Amino acid sequence: MSLSRRKFLTTAAVSSTAGLVLGAPSIARAQSAESFNWRMTNAYSPGSPFYVEGPGSPTDVIAKINAMSGGRLNIQHFSSGELIPAFEGFEAVQSGTIEMNAANSYFWSGTTFAAQYFTTVPFGMSFMGHMAWLYHGGGLELWHEVYEPYGMVAFPLNNTGVQMTGWFREPIEDISQLNGLRMRVPGLAGQVYSSLGVDARVLPGGEIFPALERGVIDAAEFVGPFQDRRMGLHNAAKFYHTTGWHEPSTTGELLISKTHWDSLPEDLQMIVKTACMAACLESVTWSEAVNGEAMTDLVENEGVTASMLPTPVVDALREATQDTLATEANADPLVRKVHDSYMAFKANHDRWAGASERAWLNDIIGV
Repeated sequence: MSLSRRKFLTTAAVSSTAGLVLGAPSIARAQSAESFNWRMTNAYSPGSPFYVEGPGSPTDVIAKINAMSGGRLNIQHFSSGELIPAFEGFEAVQSGTIEMNAANSYFWSGTTFAAQYFTTVPFGMSFMGHMAWLYHGGGLELWHEVYEPYGMVAFPLNNTGVQMTGWFREPIEDISQLNGLRMRVPGLAGQVYSSLGVDARVLPGGEIFPALERGVIDAAEFVGPFQDRRMGLHNAAKFYHTTGWHEPSTTGELLISKTHWDSLPEDLQMIVKTACMAACLESVTWSEAVNGEAMTDLVENEGVTASMLPTPVVDALREATQDTLATEANADPLVRKVHDSYMAFKANHDRWAGASERAWLNDIIGV
């Protein structure tokens, strides 16, 4: 081979290799430039703090995703009634009509009872324990397993922390008063109340106040002092039971079509997950920041009587909760799997909480 031919082949090989190396980032840039336009529906009313707007809300998550993705994942938000009714998000995502829905998974417990555990469990874990189970105890993987037959995935969207038992036109002083009581309360708590004679009803947030004011219902739970005051529930009922047995830590749900989720590149999937994790922290800290002032205002300025439920009533609710959970777990192997995972994690976390936060609250600061 001549020197000139050898030089030509060497130069060509180097040029070809350089082209491959230089071409790789171009291909990556082309892939990363792909954009997606999705729609998110919501079970809650327009303008609702936490549930629609504000720190850790669905629209806040959308803004975070848009900023982190450089606009590659653009999500249009629709509050309840703007595109679909409040409680039709599960079916809409399952059918592929929309890509995402913001709600609470316990709204779908009639379809699959296991969904209840991912929102909250009466007499269950606090925010710290619940999030620890979801992210580090296998809870999130079980959430995906539960929704797999429906073609969906889900992620924790936000968290209220502990919620209040609710607003009552008359204070509950005896378990017999629950018999025949008409109360707005969703999820497993509704089943538990029903077993004790309560007429439990599920109403969208926007319908709670008029129903309570007109006497269509006798009691209602929603969230906590700030959210409840904003809805004016204290103007319809003056007795506020604070026990919070039914929702010790209420987690929101971002429900996503599995087909659409799988269509996202890995970096956009990570952005969605990270935005949701950030919102969980931001929302619960915002709730902690605003509830104290609201509770003080309700009691001192609005004539509200705040009190715990009597111990015998709480004991009856605890027993009914255990019976309901056992019945549901015995009826469905997948519910049993989720139940056992949750309760095993709770047992360990309760021991740690007893040695840490409970000791600090009771013995150090004397709450």
